[in-house]
Amino acid sequence: MGASILPDLGTEILIPVCAVIGIAFSLVQWLLVSKVKLSPGRDSGSPGNNGAAGKNGYSDYLIEEEEGLNDHNVVLKCSEIQSAISEGATSFLFTEYQYVGIFMVAFAILIFLFLGSVEGFSTKSQPCTYDQSKTCKPALATAIFSTISFLLGAVTSVVSGFLGMKIATYANARTTLEARKGVGKAFITAFRSGAVMGFLLAANGLLVLYIAINLFKLYYGNDWGGLFEAITGYGLGGSSMALFGRVGGGIYTKAADVGADLVGKVERNIPEDDPRNPAVIADNVGDNVGDIAGMGSDLFGSYAESSCAALVVASISSFGINHELTPMLYPLIISSVGIIVCLITTLFATDFFEIKAVKEIEPSLKRQLIISTVLMTVGIGIVSWVALPSSFTIFNFGEQKAVQNWQLFLCVAVGLWAGLIIGFVTEYYTSNAYSPVQDVADSCRTGAATNVIFGLALGYKSCIIPIFAIAVSIFVSFSFAAMYGIAVAALGMLSTIATGLAIDAYGPISDNAGGIAEMAGMSHRIRERTDALDAAGNTTAAIGKGFAIGSAALVSLALFGAFVSRAAISTVDVLTPKVFIGLLVGAMLPYWFSAMTMKSVGSAALKMVEEVRRQFNTIPGLMEGTAKPDYATCVKISTDASIKEMIPPGALVMLTPLVVGIFFGVETLSGVLAGSLVSGVQIAISASNTGGAWDNAKKYIEAGASEHARTLGPKGSDAHKAAVIGDTIGDPLKDTSGPSLNILIKLMAVESLVFAPFFATHGGLLFKIF
Repeated sequence: MGASILPDLGTEILIPVCAVIGIAFSLVQWLLVSKVKLSPGRDSGSPGNNGAAGKNGYSDYLIEEEEGLNDHNVVLKCSEIQSAISEGATSFLFTEYQYVGIFMVAFAILIFLFLGSVEGFSTKSQPCTYDQSKTCKPALATAIFSTISFLLGAVTSVVSGFLGMKIATYANARTTLEARKGVGKAFITAFRSGAVMGFLLAANGLLVLYIAINLFKLYYGNDWGGLFEAITGYGLGGSSMALFGRVGGGIYTKAADVGADLVGKVERNIPEDDPRNPAVIADNVGDNVGDIAGMGSDLFGSYAESSCAALVVASISSFGINHELTPMLYPLIISSVGIIVCLITTLFATDFFEIKAVKEIEPSLKRQLIISTVLMTVGIGIVSWVALPSSFTIFNFGEQKAVQNWQLFLCVAVGLWAGLIIGFVTEYYTSNAYSPVQDVADSCRTGAATNVIFGLALGYKSCIIPIFAIAVSIFVSFSFAAMYGIAVAALGMLSTIATGLAIDAYGPISDNAGGIAEMAGMSHRIRERTDALDAAGNTTAAIGKGFAIGSAALVSLALFGAFVSRAAISTVDVLTPKVFIGLLVGAMLPYWFSAMTMKSVGSAALKMVEEVRRQFNTIPGLMEGTAKPDYATCVKISTDASIKEMIPPGALVMLTPLVVGIFFGVETLSGVLAGSLVSGVQIAISASNTGGAWDNAKKYIEAGASEHARTLGPKGSDAHKAAVIGDTIGDPLKDTSGPSLNILIKLMAVESLVFAPFFATHGGLLFKIF
């Protein structure tokens, strides 16, 4: 078998050091962003400055003086709008966390009671699950430590989302002000702020998990099977918070967006983010709570779960049985190397190459993905060589499968490259540089109906290649290393999470920057620059969603494998009625869940539209710009609606595995998990891409950058109005239902895994009675 080259001490130093480097790097990026001042000082572009600025020129001349606008007022205005957005986002998240906190405590008690009751709360040691000849810690210990790791995961997830939102609201106005010096400066500010979030999240997730493992080890000692089973609670905590963050934030942001667009653009013919629109602050707050805080928690959840799935399988393989620490922590070492790789990649965007023109933005962001993937492939190769023995065995449904270290390298690499392929296919279908979106834009000539038809067709078609990519990576990784292979393939896809999140967070920050420019009344040239940043951000957000969905599919399959092993099911046979009814019900769940979230957005948007119309009709001087709208009421409508509406979909996802496991048993539950995975992935991909395509078709017409686009425009034309309607329909698809579905798939699987001992012992009540 042989030992790994990297000694255990090396591993114990490497993982925390990489995590600390990640945190330090994010603080450095934050300091650089904070050098852009939001208080009007002498150096805000006055000719008195003898341009002694370095490359990142914080005191560069403004390219052009604002036409007829006093610089001082613009900075003050931007600062005012920024604090309004920041306050709105913070108060919403605090309200959300109060409700989620109650749920968290209740669910933690549930975990403790269910898992403790497996052995009747006895404190005596018991025979191990996978090797009856040895004794392991009591089930009560698993109950206590699973509860602790659940709370740890939940808190880390909440903190990740909150910090991301704080950074985004800190950077949005700074990006607007930098846009006066040119598009390159604005890009660097937005991208750096995204990097702060990406690195904080990746490093925090890794560090907390590593510390938890080491603390749990003090009690568990050599019982590694029990230790890593208790750690799965970390993934459950991360994902359950992400669900509420995603659904609540998604409902908030889209209710405001749909309300602002329908009344502002279609009825009143005023531009997007016009300060006269009462829903405009709520709309900008929504970008931060949905796309930033929600996305942060979501990817953190994926990351925590794929690590947990890999660790659980490894603990019952030769690594865990022989107590080999370095190979056991292979998943964490991959993530550590990922942080260093992403750090180097980020420098390519901010320091090595400077963006001079608008057309360089999107290629620069795509370069980030390619560079990080190529470097990471080398990193994985080195890690697999030094951290793994040359051959070892992996647990495969009851027997041990012999695996070589190069096979494991291929598993991770396949996941990594599948992620890149999914990213680029998503980009092809959602970027207005390519024919699919241009066809959708062209269909707006004949009205909204044809636009909707073309958009739906595009979404369905965009599933084909990502599904093949996921299928190939599953086949390759399972053939080489069974379920462990699939778990590390998911980790491979998420290994460049810091870069992925930086690119993803960059979108909403640019979107906010554009909104602030419009509200502060800056010149149209500034708005053109922020729009260019935003259009690129829209595509990259779609790429980020593609990554999240692809990794969710792999993660949930790995968790499914771990669940089947833990619940001691020998085979999942589709032909048995118990399993088949589970499959059917599982495949229906994503539709039920999407129906709930879409309807929530619809009903909240309805209230918002009525309020915006009321203000336009009753506040004298609002359309003329002499009176101020009442922003606070719109913010309140969004907040109340999303808090109330996030509970039913959340309850559906959290209760399904419990109800099915307790009443119908583990076989039916395995069917439900398989069904929801298969149908959820398709709906999630098509919903995200349909929505992204409609959004960019609208932007394509608005920008009027090509001859074709100019024949469809300008803003306010019939084709443009049809595009706005398409975009409005797509909003809940791409920002509420689509992204929440990947949490549904993962969360049900990880929850089933955590409760597997309970279901295996006490589950299937109905079948026992009848």
